[in-house]
Amino acid sequence: MTANSRCSAAEPPGLESQRREIESLLRECELRAGDSWYVVERRWYEQWKEFVETGDQNSSSFPGQIDNTELFEDLDSYHLKERLVENEDFMLVPAEAWHKLLAWYGMVDGQPPLERKVVDLPSTLKVEVYPIEIFLCLHSNMENVINAQFSRVDNIRESESKICLLLLFYLNCSEISRIQSDLFVRRNSVEEQDSYRGQPGVCGLTNLGNTCFMNSALQCLSNTPPLTEYFLLSSYLEELNFTNPLGMKGEIAEAYADVIKQMWSGRHYSVVPRVFKTKVGHFASQFLGYQQHDSQELLSFLLDGLHEDLNRVKNKEYIELRDAAGRPDQVMAEEAWRNHRRRNDSVIVDTFHGLFKSTLVCPECRKVSVTFDPFCYLSVPLPVSKERIMEVFFVSLDPYAKPAQHRVVVPKAGKVFDLCSALSEMTSVPPTQMVVADVFNHRFYKIYNSDESLSCILDRDDIFEQQEEQVLLALYLRERSHYRDYGSGSSSYGTTLFGHPLLLSTPRSSCSREALYNLFLQRLARNVCVCDPSVLCVPLPLQKYVKHASMEVPQQQTTVQLQECIELFTTVETLEEENPWYCPVCKKHQLATKKLDLWSLPEVLIIHLKRFSYTKFTREKLDSIVDFPLRDLDFSGCLLKKNVSNGEPPSCYDLIAVSNHYGGLRDGHYTSYACNKDNGQWYYFDDSKVTYAREDQIVTNAAYVLFYHRQDKIRKPTLPAPSTSPASSTQPANDITSCKEEDAEQGAAAAASYVTMETD
Repeated sequence: MTANSRCSAAEPPGLESQRREIESLLRECELRAGDSWYVVERRWYEQWKEFVETGDQNSSSFPGQIDNTELFEDLDSYHLKERLVENEDFMLVPAEAWHKLLAWYGMVDGQPPLERKVVDLPSTLKVEVYPIEIFLCLHSNMENVINAQFSRVDNIRESESKICLLLLFYLNCSEISRIQSDLFVRRNSVEEQDSYRGQPGVCGLTNLGNTCFMNSALQCLSNTPPLTEYFLLSSYLEELNFTNPLGMKGEIAEAYADVIKQMWSGRHYSVVPRVFKTKVGHFASQFLGYQQHDSQELLSFLLDGLHEDLNRVKNKEYIELRDAAGRPDQVMAEEAWRNHRRRNDSVIVDTFHGLFKSTLVCPECRKVSVTFDPFCYLSVPLPVSKERIMEVFFVSLDPYAKPAQHRVVVPKAGKVFDLCSALSEMTSVPPTQMVVADVFNHRFYKIYNSDESLSCILDRDDIFEQQEEQVLLALYLRERSHYRDYGSGSSSYGTTLFGHPLLLSTPRSSCSREALYNLFLQRLARNVCVCDPSVLCVPLPLQKYVKHASMEVPQQQTTVQLQECIELFTTVETLEEENPWYCPVCKKHQLATKKLDLWSLPEVLIIHLKRFSYTKFTREKLDSIVDFPLRDLDFSGCLLKKNVSNGEPPSCYDLIAVSNHYGGLRDGHYTSYACNKDNGQWYYFDDSKVTYAREDQIVTNAAYVLFYHRQDKIRKPTLPAPSTSPASSTQPANDITSCKEEDAEQGAAAAASYVTMETD
């Protein structure tokens, strides 16, 4: 029996027994290093659960063969899509459960089982869904690429052995000898790291497993001049606070200092921040393990942790807050800042802390409460559109009309009926005669009610036309299977679903067997080819559709100015019901109006763009392009505090770093742009890979956290910009080239080809 065939050795147990067996295995199996687990597409698994819970072998929810098609980039290489999410895109089942499911249901022909090993990583056990891949090719033949997969727990000796075995099929022995002495030593040996001399700060950070969020935040902080110079000069050693109950016993500061010193030594192509990651997880349990997290959340924790570890105040005194009592803003602000510094005095406060003015007004008694509060970064909102663009397929009752793909604009907080109404304007079909359905695995996965929220509907669902006062019927297309249906208790051949399901509408009075049969034949006209009236109809191919004119209209990329976001941040808003304000005059909680104003700004201003929007109706990532200036960001128009000497505050800033986020709500990848403080060159940091960057590449819809340095504090570069800076950003900026390598390359200059290897 092959892995892709249905088991014919024994009849599978009943559905209730299947459910109990699999659930028991999932409940009792624990992760153990070296064990095998299998990846199963989530929708197939959910369909199986629904099937066994019905208790009916003839249920329409029969899942069919195990099908992982949706997990693959293509069906030629069967390479997994990037950034798949457990419990959303796939499920993990232990080996014993997998073999049972495979025996009961079989697997789609040609698909490989997705077996993965459990690896023992620092502080956690994890199923390694994405093994490390290394691609090898000849420089003279870049099209012919071979690859190998490696576990994170493989050691260098084992990995080099695998590579050598691959190369035996690729290169002759003399080339292998040269590669072993020239390439493998190139990026792995201690001698290489010691001999490497590069631009300090131009150093990658190894991804330890979904730690790109941490690497992105670290690169931005690493390229913040006042903080980095503080650590490079070892000023932190005199200010470590080991007794602060709010701190981390100095351990976070020491671990961070170690990473920064390595990155700015100029001796490393890439640094492995493993100790730092372990320390972060030890003091902040939310960052334990190797799940994806938010770079801004890590940044917030790190700034707070560094502050408390380096707080010069050893004993924090209690300070009683005073009421405004009509005092001028200037007096209140100075008092608030003094009180803050009496309890919080560190390099973080010196560099990153500013002051808000917060004004609350009671809607009932008009009591005004003014406070001045410190901040470490600005979290500014993005203008949120109240509309949503959806792409849907409209299937008409006309048996000869092909399904048509439409693009419609609907309210984000709307109902299914709003979607039907928008589509009605394009099709002239009344919205009351439409049915909205989600189709999966050749069957109707769900049919929506007209009053359901649009937030639960995917952007590419199907909408079927129906007639009022009619009976609605679902028509599934089946073909004879290649295996016997032992699951039904008989030895007859079973059937499997294919093609696109159909919805049919017919008067209740016309539901006779003959009438329905004729109706089915009519509706199948678009799906079959009648070669001869006397023979069986032949199904046509996975049905074609046409595109409505609405699909031809290009979608406009929304662009907003950073200044708009800042103005929105300072706009008057009414408190939400979940967060009321206690009015001291009314003696009760009130939904007061609140306004935040910027009073004073720090030397380094961090601006967090709130791209992740959460409301009672929707959860989404906002992909708008925020047009932010690289130079001369001016706050003079929105800053309340005025400089006594010339009447204007030092309010102009230049960009020094950007943390980027690519992807959606629960997944994605983080990178960063940063300007090197010594040579003024911009670089793009993507984990361990660093490349040159141009200024016109920095403003994108991936920008997430912006770092600005106040102009009056910026020091001019001490080194000239690299003369090798290319016109494009693809040239590696931290490639390792030692004298030994140069000699080897000169000695092999006459060779026709050489091997390149990248492990990023």
